Amino acid sequence: MSRFLSLRICPALLACRTPSARHATQRFLHTLHARSTLSQRHPGGHIASGIRTQRSYATRVTHGISPKSVLIVNKLRTKPVIDAIDTLLAYMREKYPDVEVFHEDRPDIPNGVKVWRPGPDAQPIDLVITLGGDGTILHASSLFKVGAVPPVLSFSMGTLGFLLPFHIDDYTKAIDSAFAGRITVLHRMRLSCSFQNSSGDEIDTHCDDWQVMNEIALHRGSSPHLNTIDVFVDGQHLTEAVSDGLIVSTPTGSTAYSLSAGGPIVHPSLSAIVLTPICPRSLSFRPLVFPSSSSITLRISDRSRASAGLSMDGQISHVLSPGESVTVRASLYPIPCINRSSISEPPQIRAGEEGYGIGGVGGEGVGPGKEDDWVRDINNLLQYNATFRSKALTRHQRT
Repeated sequence: MSRFLSLRICPALLACRTPSARHATQRFLHTLHARSTLSQRHPGGHIASGIRTQRSYATRVTHGISPKSVLIVNKLRTKPVIDAIDTLLAYMREKYPDVEVFHEDRPDIPNGVKVWRPGPDAQPIDLVITLGGDGTILHASSLFKVGAVPPVLSFSMGTLGFLLPFHIDDYTKAIDSAFAGRITVLHRMRLSCSFQNSSGDEIDTHCDDWQVMNEIALHRGSSPHLNTIDVFVDGQHLTEAVSDGLIVSTPTGSTAYSLSAGGPIVHPSLSAIVLTPICPRSLSFRPLVFPSSSSITLRISDRSRASAGLSMDGQISHVLSPGESVTVRASLYPIPCINRSSISEPPQIRAGEEGYGIGGVGGEGVGPGKEDDWVRDINNLLQYNATFRSKALTRHQRT
């Protein structure tokens, strides 16, 4: 069965009233989503054809359609950010005058752009441009809590930049590649979560399943007591966790809060869900990695001495009392992030010649370092396995 068919039958299947049936359907559709090939449409937007989905979330767009609407998402408008936005707007107005440019409804909205508000009636967006740090991309993801996310073109103007492939000085090459459709995209997996009361019925949150890019963290908050949390995987009881909390993260989020709590580093092109304990009472409670088809339920035990706060991508959203639970699974809607290799590949590969696969190599998969320069990032930004000797050599090379 193709993913095209899965999209056709999705509304009918997801209309199942029984939570267990709906969850099984979502896992089934997610499996189809990760294994098939089709032309993809963002809701209300323009078709981005030629998106080839491999065994992982790494994909290549070889023949896109020029965006007709762009959403700019930026950090606080400091002087460098203001100058960068003015430069981007001037360039797009000169070279792509027919493109509609939108911005969030904020007091610091740039001059000459239209106001965009998230929601079911939002104006369709074909491309998101972010200017800031990693938190800016997380904020852009939060604007699309339900449904698909347009391709995201990110420029580094923040403090970390692990998710930011482009420097602002490369804006002309990056924008031209995006508008020409010759881009390499890494589909970064997101998580969706729903909430259940003590009877197992879903709690009405006035929203469909929430989507997060990094992690969902269940923690004791200001309580001096440890949380007692029952962990279920696909309905099977895994363990009772007595700890400060638990983190369920994506491969992208594996280098964020989960890493600080001792979790593994997972390559962002993998389809996986990471479960990491926060300061567990048991020394044998180690992090676990599950396939993306898994459904993970965290239930606050009736014996827990404290409620648990729940944060999604660092934003506090809910407080779960004993008996209540949150169910986490892979979202059907990852975030398509445009990578550096979009402007660094040889021209014949960027043109999408026949015979080239993802990253310009025939067959499946991608060449090392082509997806998002992940190897360089974990070495430069995370200082992966940096010994005293390697640090000394690095200082010597800089002098």
